[in-house]
Amino acid sequence: MNTDIEFKSPEEIKNFQEGRLKDALEYLQAHSKYYQRLFRKCHIDISRIKTIEDLKAIPFTEKKDLQLFNEEFLCVPKEKIIDYITTSGTMGDPVTFGCTDKDLQRLALNEKKSFACAGLGPESIVQLMVTLDKRFMAGMAYFLGLRELGAGVIRVGNGIPELQWDSIQRLKPDTIMCVPSFILRLIQWAEDHGIDYKNSSIKRIIGIGEGMREQDFSLNLLGRRIKEKWDVELYATYSSTEMSATFSECPYGCGGHVHPELIIVEIIGEDNLPVKDGEVGEIVITTLGVEGMPLLRFRTGDMAAKITEPCKCGRNSYRLTPIVGRKNNMIKLKGTTLYPPALNDVLDNTPYVENYVIEVLDSDAGTDDVLVKIGLKYTPDFDYVKDLKDRFRSRIRVAPRVETLPVPEISAINYPAKSRKPVKFIDLRKKHV
Repeated sequence: MNTDIEFKSPEEIKNFQEGRLKDALEYLQAHSKYYQRLFRKCHIDISRIKTIEDLKAIPFTEKKDLQLFNEEFLCVPKEKIIDYITTSGTMGDPVTFGCTDKDLQRLALNEKKSFACAGLGPESIVQLMVTLDKRFMAGMAYFLGLRELGAGVIRVGNGIPELQWDSIQRLKPDTIMCVPSFILRLIQWAEDHGIDYKNSSIKRIIGIGEGMREQDFSLNLLGRRIKEKWDVELYATYSSTEMSATFSECPYGCGGHVHPELIIVEIIGEDNLPVKDGEVGEIVITTLGVEGMPLLRFRTGDMAAKITEPCKCGRNSYRLTPIVGRKNNMIKLKGTTLYPPALNDVLDNTPYVENYVIEVLDSDAGTDDVLVKIGLKYTPDFDYVKDLKDRFRSRIRVAPRVETLPVPEISAINYPAKSRKPVKFIDLRKKHV
């Protein structure tokens, strides 16, 4: 009998999570200076928070709170912290997270379950095309999870297609894990150097940081382009440092599965109240089992929907749809509401675009002005600006302004010295400055 809570009934899962919630609240009450102060200020009696629905009585935690009161979130003496991690902040400086040994064990469990959800086992060999340094949680979490699973790991790091292919040809991994748009660079390098990538050892690609599916779970433009070139299994994931958890797809590709023992997820609307299952709203998370810096009702800023129907894989835990975008990054262009990933999807799949950056500015009309700066892989023998605008209109019904710059100039914007992730979106609107 499978004893994993994800395979229990929805009622058992909910009851289980509410038991873990009680433990989490008692832990915060006893150890978190920030939440002790919040409970006193808002007259919150945690003994009255018995169900997930009761959580709406507790104010949200936001990234600015982590920025302003960072050390107040720490629930253990500093000598118990064995790993320091940072994530981007809203006020310029990064937010620091401290992890205890127990937290790293929890990360390992999270990723072990996520990889198993995607079909990996001890026999798998995974090539990690992500950084394990620069105070980055994800790369370390993947390594710990694969180690816990018993799978083989090839730690190559990000970039350098030549080294990636050398590792694939020498060590024969069956799975690679990377940012999906990098796959197109890998394919191009293989084609340019006569590598028969279609008959390589790779059978599965697990994507991080970028979406590969639409809201109906069909492949988006990026996912389709990868699949058309390289017929391997594609898996999308969603995670963040604040969550200390990952939502990974199973082989049926119908949303990212939650691990109920690690996190509670609410989806809230514009009124800050939970929306109906299946409706898009902001993801709000409460961590379970975190020792160093647990969070209660943290607003992620990411927009998605919760799917509660049982999955064909047998798991009854709820799933999340692909991320629509970040709430604060919503754009209103010529009467159309959209998010940057929709623009990325077009640009990542335009063959003559080598690199790009999207800038959003205030317009004189009080709406948003979008300028897409592109670097050309080659100069087409047709009006490529018109062609690109037509591609935008077919995808999102409207077209932004387009400007061409030298590839090195855009590359310098994409990869600033201290950034761990490519910068492809810059919000210059006054409300975000």
